[in-house]
Amino acid sequence: MTEAVISAVSGALPDYSQIPRIRVTRALDGLAPGYLFMSPQSLLEPKKCHGPQIADDRGRTLWFHPVPEGEYATNVRVQRYRGEPVLTWWQGAATETGVGDGTGYVLDRRYRTVATVRAGGDQPFDLHEFLLTERGTALLVSYQPKPCDLSPIGGPADGVALDSVVEEVDVETGEVLLHWSGLEHVPLAESDLPAALADPYDHLHVNSVAVDDDGDLLITARMSSALYKVDRRTGEIVWKLGSAHSSFVLGVGARCHWQHDGQPCGDGVYRFFDNATNELLAGYESRVVWVRADTATGMATFVRQVTHPEHLSAIAEGNAQDLPNGNTLVGWGRAARISEFSPAGDLLFDAHSPTGNGWTTYRVYRYPWDGMPETPPQVRVEDGRVHAVWNGATGVARWRLYAGRDEGALEAVGTVDWDGLDTSAPLPDGGHRFVRVEALDAGGQSMGASPVTPVGA
Repeated sequence: MTEAVISAVSGALPDYSQIPRIRVTRALDGLAPGYLFMSPQSLLEPKKCHGPQIADDRGRTLWFHPVPEGEYATNVRVQRYRGEPVLTWWQGAATETGVGDGTGYVLDRRYRTVATVRAGGDQPFDLHEFLLTERGTALLVSYQPKPCDLSPIGGPADGVALDSVVEEVDVETGEVLLHWSGLEHVPLAESDLPAALADPYDHLHVNSVAVDDDGDLLITARMSSALYKVDRRTGEIVWKLGSAHSSFVLGVGARCHWQHDGQPCGDGVYRFFDNATNELLAGYESRVVWVRADTATGMATFVRQVTHPEHLSAIAEGNAQDLPNGNTLVGWGRAARISEFSPAGDLLFDAHSPTGNGWTTYRVYRYPWDGMPETPPQVRVEDGRVHAVWNGATGVARWRLYAGRDEGALEAVGTVDWDGLDTSAPLPDGGHRFVRVEALDAGGQSMGASPVTPVGA
């Protein structure tokens, strides 16, 4: 277990005021239940406080895990492991070109690390995907530099290409059960990236892996503007959707460009975040689009799409999530927005990522979550205010404040509504030398209490 994860379990926090927060500008009725899971951060401001977090629909932080300077986090979400809901994320080093090397973390509802995952052969585990499966395995991406003759596409004969490798790893044992090489299965000429623009040459830039209805894999590649259905047993490509090399005739509205997060939706329908743009083509409108791929007719047809009323353009990153009530949650990647739409496409929720130099969150998800830390609440007094903190505890509705001159004779001096990870209230006059806080649920029942703490400690 790394020092960063130990600090998350123990409840240690940085300066609370430095936690990045989203700014909610719209929150209407009809939102799906659950919290928002994300990781606001900036590769351009690595010294700023950042890391995985859970927030509510008012943007108030419920749980925050600070990562060390020089590290980043992505793919914060709720998944299932051994039949139980778990909190998962990727954490490690990353470059400005979107290449990572890190570890996948799996925590239970008490924020205890129950598993960690790495790529096989001590290869780098990239930031783009960390998906747990019903088989007790993890699907992940690894960008691996390999010598490559790039002369057929206008590059050097002694060039280096990034091989987008997809692996399926047994979470418990670390055994690699599947190893899929993009360089072995997709010709260099099918990439949309000119060889002169990248060194090493990132010919696919795989950014998501999903499990299709039949158990095969769906792989999304940004640099070829395509989704690939891959036989999970053999690694062979079954079909390609999108790009100039599509297995399907693409109907009006079915094409994608520089996309992210391809996901199966059932009945031959696939959803993806169509960036429609990249760093060199800023300004083209991004969208979430559903496309039906009919293998019998060889046609790919447009089903529906969601766009933002402000016509957002995300030059990189982005994802979408189909919610149980029919809504769609959208993380707009580099456009630095988070939205939720009704089944009719109405904008119900909108929020901005923290302002600053390049602040964004790679993906955003919404899930119900029942968190109960092993550690008790914390309390401190600063500038005459009592601060109550219980990092990751869900269901806290109010805090009851206790204070007194004698450590063994504290009295209740008031209550305050929960207002985020760091909820504060003024300490009443009375020369109090000790304080304690007690978390109450919506029914007024005690959930836990902090140790008695000297004022000023």
